[in-house]
Amino acid sequence: MERNRSDDVASRSRSPSGAAVMRADVTDALTRAFFEEWARAGYSGLSLERVARSAGVGKAALYRRWPEKFAMAGDLLSRAGLTITDVGDQGSLEGDLEAVLLALRRVLRHPLIRRIITDLHAEIERTPALEAAIRPFQRARRERINGLLDRAIARGELPPSVDRETAADLVAAPLYWRMAVLGGRSDRHHIARLARMLAAALRADG
Repeated sequence: MERNRSDDVASRSRSPSGAAVMRADVTDALTRAFFEEWARAGYSGLSLERVARSAGVGKAALYRRWPEKFAMAGDLLSRAGLTITDVGDQGSLEGDLEAVLLALRRVLRHPLIRRIITDLHAEIERTPALEAAIRPFQRARRERINGLLDRAIARGELPPSVDRETAADLVAAPLYWRMAVLGGRSDRHHIARLARMLAAALRADG
C-alpha cells in the first residue's frame, strides 16, 4: 500500500538535493495514533511499533521524525500544549484569563487528552528522559503566561512586582484540579467567575 512506504521515498523525485520531505498527512496520522495509544496503554506501555502500525505507515517514517518515545512525547505535547496559552489580547486582565481558561477547558473536556495528562504527571516522576523532554515545553508555556502578565502591567492592572512564578502556577491549577483530578464540570459561568477570582488574586499581590 502507498501509505506503508517510507514517506520520503515517494518524494525523492521531487527533491533534487536528496533531502527527505516529511509528508504532513503521515505526521498527522502518527500524531493521532500516538495519543490514542498513550491514552489506551499509558506511557509505560506505549509501543512506537504499534503507533506506526495504527497510523498505517512503516516504522522508518516514525523514527525519521522521532528517534525515541520521549522525544515524540515532548515534541507533540509542545505542539498541542502551547496553543492553550496562545490567546490574543482581550483588552483586560480578566478577559485574557477567561480566554486562557476557555482554551484549557476545551483540552480538558477531551477524555483522551485528560487520560494522557494525568498519566503524564505520574510518569515524569519515574522517567527522567520524559521529564527532560517536556521541561522546555513547560517553560515555554509559562513564558506565554508572562506575556499575559506583561499586557496587564502595561495597562496598569497589575504592579510590575507581581510574583510571576506563583501567577503561572495559579492560572491553570484550579481548573485542572476541578476537571482532571475531581472529574467535575465547568460551564461558561464557572469560567467567568474563575477569571474574576484569579484576576482579583493577582491584583492582591501588590
